[in-house]
Amino acid sequence: MDGDNQTTVTEFFLLGLSGKSQQEEVLCGMFLGMYLATIIGNLLIICAISCDPHLHTPMYFFLASLSTVDICTSSVTIPKMLVNHIVGSKSISYRECMSQIYFFITFSNMDGFLLSVMAYDRYVAICCPLHYTLIMRPRLCVLLVAASGLITNLHALLHTLLMAQLTFCSNNAVHHFFCDPYPILKLACSDTFINHLMVFTVGGLIFLTPFMCIIISYAYIFSNVLKLPTARGIRKALSTCGSHLTVVSLFYGAILGVYMRPSSSYSVQDTVATVIFTVVTPLVNPFIYSLRNRDMKGALRKLILRSWK
Repeated sequence: MDGDNQTTVTEFFLLGLSGKSQQEEVLCGMFLGMYLATIIGNLLIICAISCDPHLHTPMYFFLASLSTVDICTSSVTIPKMLVNHIVGSKSISYRECMSQIYFFITFSNMDGFLLSVMAYDRYVAICCPLHYTLIMRPRLCVLLVAASGLITNLHALLHTLLMAQLTFCSNNAVHHFFCDPYPILKLACSDTFINHLMVFTVGGLIFLTPFMCIIISYAYIFSNVLKLPTARGIRKALSTCGSHLTVVSLFYGAILGVYMRPSSSYSVQDTVATVIFTVVTPLVNPFIYSLRNRDMKGALRKLILRSWK
C-alpha cells in the first residue's frame, strides 16, 4: 500500500447499531434503561448476599462475583456510547479504544470462567454432598476466582498488545457501538495473521476450557441425578441448576454465533448477538437467579424491607 494512503490513526468513529439518528435516539434510551437496570439488579444481588449470613456459601460467593463482573462488562461499553450520544460525537480515541478492547476481553472471558466454576460447585454439591464443605473451602473459592481473573487479564493483555502493533489506514469507521476486536481487525491495513492465529489458538483455548468444564460437570451431575429413585429427588437435585443452565445457554449461544468463526465473515447482523452477551445477559442474570431461587427472593425481600425502615 502506498505511503500516501496510510495515516496514523488517533481516533475511531463508532457508527452505532443502526447509523440512523432517529433509531439511535430510541436505542440509546433503551440502552440507558437496560444499563440502569443492570447496575441496580446486580447491586441488589451483591448487597443481599453480603447482608444475609445464610447466603455466605460458595454458590452465592460465586454469584456475587458474577454480578460484579456483569456490572463491569456493561460499564466497559454502554457509558461511552451514552456520553457520545449526549455530546453529539461518535469518536473514541485510539487509547480509549485499546483500553475498551482490553477490559471487554477480560470481563467477557471472566464471565465464562465464573460460569464454569459455578458448574463445578454444583457438581460437588450434587455428586459429593458429604464432602462439599471439605472440598469447597473459602480458600479454594477465593483461589478459583483469583485464578480466573489472572488468566483472563493475561489473555486480554496478549490480544491488546498484538492489536496495538497493527497499522490502521484512513478508514477508521467502526460499525458498532463499541470497540469490538473483530470490527477493529477488519480496519487494519497491516498483516493480521498473528492476531487471527492467537484468536483461534489461545482464544479458542480460553473459550473451550471453561465450556468443557461446564459440559463435563453437568454430564456427571445428570448421570448421578438419573440414579435417584424418585422424581421428587431428581427435581430437588436439579433445582439449583436451572438458573445456571439458562445463563450458560444465553451466554455461550451468543459467543458461538459471533466469535467462533473468521473475522472476515463478521457482519452488522452479528452485533445483535454481541448485544445479547454484553448487554442483555448482565441484565437478565439477577432476574434469572432471584426469580428461580427461594433463598435469594427471601434475602432480597429482607434487604428491601430493611431499607424502608
